[in-house]
Amino acid sequence: MVIHKGDPDRGSLLLKINLLGPGCQVLSQTRDIDGNLAWLAANKGELMDDYDAHEYVERAVKRDPDLWVVEFEDKNGVNPFGGEIL
Repeated sequence: MVIHKGDPDRGSLLLKINLLGPGCQVLSQTRDIDGNLAWLAANKGELMDDYDAHEYVERAVKRDPDLWVVEFEDKNGVNPFGGEIL
């Protein structure tokens, strides 16, 4: 589900992955040193409860209103967009 629509030409992507029980992972789109798609994990890669993940997303959108935010559920925490988590 798209929970925030950003700029269609310049907005970067933030993912909120709900693992349906153990918590949520939040990932920010970036590029690695070679220019390949990669992700930065919020909270040092540790899972957050849904409330904390929501608050993180809200703060990110306030800093960057062009940001796109997509939330989805996956028990295994699989990122459908691929790319390495840095």
